[in-house]
Amino acid sequence: MTEKNSVDIKSVSTQALAYLGDCVIEICVRSFLVEAGLSSSRHLNAEALSFVRAPEQAEAMHRILPILTEDEEAAYRRGRNIGHTNTPKNCTVAQYRQATGFEALFGYLHLEGKQERIKELFDVAYAETMEEIIKKQQNL
Repeated sequence: MTEKNSVDIKSVSTQALAYLGDCVIEICVRSFLVEAGLSSSRHLNAEALSFVRAPEQAEAMHRILPILTEDEEAAYRRGRNIGHTNTPKNCTVAQYRQATGFEALFGYLHLEGKQERIKELFDVAYAETMEEIIKKQQNL
């Protein structure tokens, strides 16, 4: 799915954008890990946590915020401002809100058909994490 979808993004619920964005990020993470040479499910799952936990996603969001367009920033804010009633134990409410905004941004980009932009933002957001994983793989 690289073309822009026919759905009106403004009519998509923010929760649905974040839900979709979670999947988009998961595909990016899994693609990177497989391309980096990880092969055992134990290592794949352990390294994936470096990307998908709310504190890591909140940090990733801070790294890409300065390079977002106005529309992208609006999608992020829309997701960040969802009223959360439950927050995981491993993060603060602020981190969880930022992570949800991060996911909503990636859901928005997917619906817009902006696969290259998804890759670009993912690479900037997780540059250090990816570098560390690649170094670990080279030292095996």
